[in-house]
Amino acid sequence: MEIINTVEGLKKTLDSARKEGKSIGFVPTMGALHQGHMDLVSRASTVCDVVVVSVFVNPTQFNNPSDLEKYPRTPHADSELLKKFGCDVAFFPSETEIYPENLVSPRVDLAGLDEVMEGKFRPGHFKGVVQVVYRLFDIVEPQKAFFGLKDFQQVAVIKRMVEQLNLPIEIVPCETSRTEKGLAMSSRNKRLSEVQKEEALIIYHTLMHAKADAGSFSPAETIVRAKDFFEQGALQLEYLTIVDPHTLQDLSDKWVPGAAMCIACFCGEVRLIDNMTLI
Repeated sequence: MEIINTVEGLKKTLDSARKEGKSIGFVPTMGALHQGHMDLVSRASTVCDVVVVSVFVNPTQFNNPSDLEKYPRTPHADSELLKKFGCDVAFFPSETEIYPENLVSPRVDLAGLDEVMEGKFRPGHFKGVVQVVYRLFDIVEPQKAFFGLKDFQQVAVIKRMVEQLNLPIEIVPCETSRTEKGLAMSSRNKRLSEVQKEEALIIYHTLMHAKADAGSFSPAETIVRAKDFFEQGALQLEYLTIVDPHTLQDLSDKWVPGAAMCIACFCGEVRLIDNMTLI
């Protein structure tokens, strides 16, 4: 595995691969890597000749400075993990490499995808996501890019960006990786105690409860029942909603194919998100 820190160095390596006719798959991450990330890398390695993984904690998508400061950073462990799971090129850029002076980012009409759920509770978050992912796409120029569906709203936003800017990149959504007990794998889990990890299972149990309810109740009724179930646990709910998978607008009366429940909550000081397709 080659470790590269500069845009120039990465472009040189990938240009050589392209001249050899090799396809390039890309997995953008913010580091503190775990098995969920490795599942994305493994998936990419099965369909692409060269797998590039970026590790960059993007400051522009954090609306809370404390959250940015506390975000786990484990570059050495990340490198060791990537070597084991089929990564060919690990890109560890500095902030000045990603955001040089006079960088111009395109404007993208997200059609309201950025105004609900995460966008509502984390103003400016998706503007930062679009900015960094576009920049990384411009640097790497992959044929395929792999994203975990744990970040359900992010996948919808990235798909919209690619469509709006007519980028020649296939977005490959990958199922959420979970622990044996069902907790969605997340870099933020590193900040949870063992007791908190058990308490956080109420998220998965609530989603499963809602999935069982979905055939018998309306979306609005399913939400009420899910909230009642969630409140049996120790976590603090921020939002719980059922949305259309394409528009991300709330559903209340009627179900649509692919309808998903999305949850954001706090386990102590750690904010966790999860989702599940119900129908």
